[in-house]
Amino acid sequence: MSVKTLLINRTSLEGQVQVPGDKSISHRAVMFGSIANGITTIENFLPGEDCLSTISCFRQLGVDIVQNGSDVTVVGSGTEGLHQPEDTLYVGNSGTTIRLMMGILSGLSFTSTLEGDESIAKRPMTRVTLPLGKMGASIIGRNNGEFTPLTVEDQKLHGITYELPVASAQVKSAILLAGLQAEGETNVIEPVKTRDHTERMIKQFGGEFVREGDTVRITGGQILKGTHINVPGDISSAAFFLVAAAIVPGSDIILRNVGLNPTRTGIIDVLKAMGADLVIEPYDSESAEPAGDIRIKYSKLKGIIVEGDLIPRLIDEIPVIALLATQAQGNTVIKDASELKVKETNRIDTVVNELKKLGANIEATDDGMIIHGQQSLDGGTVSAHGDHRIGMMLSIAALLCKKDVRLEQSEAVAVSYPGFFDDLYSLVGK
Repeated sequence: MSVKTLLINRTSLEGQVQVPGDKSISHRAVMFGSIANGITTIENFLPGEDCLSTISCFRQLGVDIVQNGSDVTVVGSGTEGLHQPEDTLYVGNSGTTIRLMMGILSGLSFTSTLEGDESIAKRPMTRVTLPLGKMGASIIGRNNGEFTPLTVEDQKLHGITYELPVASAQVKSAILLAGLQAEGETNVIEPVKTRDHTERMIKQFGGEFVREGDTVRITGGQILKGTHINVPGDISSAAFFLVAAAIVPGSDIILRNVGLNPTRTGIIDVLKAMGADLVIEPYDSESAEPAGDIRIKYSKLKGIIVEGDLIPRLIDEIPVIALLATQAQGNTVIKDASELKVKETNRIDTVVNELKKLGANIEATDDGMIIHGQQSLDGGTVSAHGDHRIGMMLSIAALLCKKDVRLEQSEAVAVSYPGFFDDLYSLVGK
């Protein structure tokens, strides 16, 4: 277990950073490149542990993938070019890898088994195995397919119409990936529009889908073609520095090449609603994923209510939004976020407990939390609990603490942002 003592309290942030490539897009670029015909080149790929797990799994399936830092080349031969792995496909800590891969593996003509680390073993999978089962997939696992290891058997798939009980881009994506191999038409109905990286990537690889209101429709049997993917910076990673600059007096930073997909910019909406001093300069680009530079300065903030349709657009940023709220005037209430209970940790309880250790006045609710603002944070020993976003949030909290912060399990940060501490220290001049 790695322990990091953060000696950065009360230090303003200055300068600029380019955050690493978007994790969600990096995963999908490798997956689509592996099931497409021809060569796919990926620029600004995120070489974090989660995305490397995706590369490892597809190499086991017979795909030729060359990775050189943030540059990746995938040589695909369609789904027909994938073959049965000799060993279990190990996804590490990556929920995106295991859930989306189930959609791909469900339509293949061989049997394979997926498993991950201790965290993955506790995360529910029936939200994916249930709709895939309705399409004809055979997925066997612990507790009737709820937990890993999961074995996906050879079956023919057929299209279905499925209404998501919970807004989830991972579940939607798994069904769409299965639908590409299924006979007939597959329809996914969302309660709230979730991140649409999968749909955008289908088009980039020459496929087709139709969006009508809350429904995404796709037809099976499509042949995808290799292409070039330029991955923008991950706004979920940028969120930590956006919050840091907004709450630490004297801060003024610029974040370069940040992804600005409208289904992911909920953190921007929250910052603006709370009164942050923020300016966006979008790039004039024909890329499938919009991007731009963001400049943000310290400013006085006010508490707000975060709920409803906004939640899917910032679900990964809620831990750092909770920290943001500790410095705002008044109370901030986060609702409709029960999805946080089935992330790498139960993020509702973990965020509340760890911020309390630093002196925050915060309480958990059934579907979120209530944060009482303008809090003075002390310092002490906290833990990431193996969750990268908790680790980064607590590192930003150290900027506000009167005493040093000792962060246990700091290695978790490498899952999505291997260079996080280097970039943080560059902005605080240490």
